[in-house]
Amino acid sequence: MNTLELAERAAAHAGTRALALVTHERSLMLRFAASRATQSTGIDDVTVEVAVPLRGNVGRASTNAVDDESLAECAARARLAAQAADAARDGSFPGFDPDYDLAPLESFDAATAELDPARGGAALADAFAEAGAHGVEAHGIWTVAEQDQAWATAQGGAAERRTDAFMKVICIAASGRSGYASQTAVAVGELSATALAERAALKASAGGDPLELPAGSYPVVFEPQAVGWLLDLLGATAFNGLAHVEGRGALVGRLGEPVAAPAINLSDSPTSARTLPRGFDSEATRKAPLPLIQDGIAHGVAHDVRSAALAGASSTGHALAPGGDPGGPLPTNLVLAGGGARDEGELCSKVERGIYVTRLWYANVVRPKETLITAVTRDGTFLIEDGKVTRPLRDLRLTDSVLGILSHTKALARDQKLTSDGEFYGRRFAYGVVCPALRADAVRFTGAAG
Repeated sequence: MNTLELAERAAAHAGTRALALVTHERSLMLRFAASRATQSTGIDDVTVEVAVPLRGNVGRASTNAVDDESLAECAARARLAAQAADAARDGSFPGFDPDYDLAPLESFDAATAELDPARGGAALADAFAEAGAHGVEAHGIWTVAEQDQAWATAQGGAAERRTDAFMKVICIAASGRSGYASQTAVAVGELSATALAERAALKASAGGDPLELPAGSYPVVFEPQAVGWLLDLLGATAFNGLAHVEGRGALVGRLGEPVAAPAINLSDSPTSARTLPRGFDSEATRKAPLPLIQDGIAHGVAHDVRSAALAGASSTGHALAPGGDPGGPLPTNLVLAGGGARDEGELCSKVERGIYVTRLWYANVVRPKETLITAVTRDGTFLIEDGKVTRPLRDLRLTDSVLGILSHTKALARDQKLTSDGEFYGRRFAYGVVCPALRADAVRFTGAAG
């Protein structure tokens, strides 16, 4: 399917100031549990979104049909929505300002776009064999996708092809203990099911009865997967331009001030090959690197067209929907720079008594303006004693400020990893956080989980 041609046809029905966005997703997902395949899902979906600006408001409509009659009807519904919004209130949306000279990014892999179920089956077989060798069961998902996305106005448009691949393995031992490992990439060939299963199995089969720690503040070494969760939550609470301009964001009045340890350098880097690159956002604005925290100092927030207009700024290319998502713009290519530690072992070596965290689960924001969150450690929580990981811990509930954790960060590992949750509900929007493991000297836990 030619998504650019389809976007141009939709835009022709919508009028001179309208924007059409077309997303064609082809994806395959294989789920497995107890070391056997349980479900396979294939998706081939086309979604056309039409956005019509009218005197500071935007009307939006969508369709899955691609014939001209359906496109015309979709454009008509978008115009009616714009008229209804115009009658209800004065808006602040200034109109779309697309970048017509976009250059394509290296975000496509032909082998991944084949969506070969045999390749997925082989990955599952490798994971099952490795888990079996350790006496544990493997659970998880393997998924690959190709996405064609294009936008158009009456003056022109652009298109981009992307692929992504993800696999997670959770190994569970007879004792009930579990271990987690995952990998995200543009190319499916970068995934290693055997290596993932081995990492997860070693955590699940670690010896010793789990110890329960009392509530309190502890030094913590976070693996990259846990750091990625923290930074993703920080993106929503601190770098959302709409929340910032409305006074709800965590960085209101703090730009230019220290908000984290000097070792923290965080940016949104959508063109970096280490991420899942994207060249434009849902409003056809070019994506470019955006410094967020530099040497611990708050530098900026992400904007779409609407939030930028309210702030008296320019869009940074972070729109999640044409005309802006109601929740505001978000950074989706976060990159945290690495530090000088060789690996997690070296990070642990400085801890007399603390906690090793593989990943976080069931995370929620408690007070956004404080970046206060609550989350549960999961699938590999261990005690650190005298610089060594010694025994399993019962999972703990973390309740702390993300900026507080970053302020207490003492060291970061050298190597970075592209982390992602990889669970896709609704339309697939693959993104991740590139980050290293880190050690923070004081993280607050409010007791055992469950």
